[in-house]
Parts: sequence; C-alpha cells; structure tokens
Amino acid sequence: QVQLVESGGGLVQAGGSLRLSCAASRSIFSINTMGWYRQAPGKQRELVATFLSGGRTNYADSVKGRFTISRDNAKNTVYLQMNSLKPEDTAVYYCSADSLSGLNLVRSWGQGTQVIVSS
Repeated sequence: QVQLVESGGGLVQAGGSLRLSCAASRSIFSINTMGWYRQAPGKQRELVATFLSGGRTNYADSVKGRFTISRDNAKNTVYLQMNSLKPEDTAVYYCSADSLSGLNLVRSWGQGTQVIVSS
C-alpha cells in the first residue's frame, strides 16, 4: 500500500481558491493512478479528478474548468488547484492511489482534508 498525506484544506469565501497537496510515501511512477475524491456531509464519496493512463486526466462535470489536477514527480506529490470555489464544493477531500500488490490492484486513501466554502 501507499501512505498518503493531504494538506492545504481550509476555510475560503465563495469565488476563492485553494490548492490541495497529496504527498505519497513512494515514487508516483510506481503507482498506477492517483486522484482526488470528496465527501460532503450526508453524501457518498465522489470522484473529483484523477489521472488516467498516458497522463490523461478526468474530472467530474461539476468541477470542470475550475479545478486542475497536477503532479510533481520529483516530490511524489499530486495537487488539486481549486478556483472559483462554490459553497457546494464544501467537503472532506481525499487523495487516492491505486497500486499493484501482487496481482491485485489496491486502493489507498489519505486521511482527508476539510474544505469549507462560505457564501
């Protein structure tokens, strides 16, 4: 498994920006995919943005054009730049990493970082 540590959450006004960071415990070259999910109170965890094979990215429709996922391979870190934040973006944001353990693909999660967007 991969250890993941998120940071960068906080309280921001609507229209503001935040950048989340996710530091992995090993080279992200050894990780199949990494991404960001979020869970709002009373709701299921949902995909926000992920890297796909070949370096392509995938975004939830609700964040397209506002959020950008990126990575720094040298720092083993994945970022989520969040712009034009809305109150409905309020949630706990989790970093995920899918890596092979033998023949099995195992998903690891970070501890989560709270994002609160005030109106």
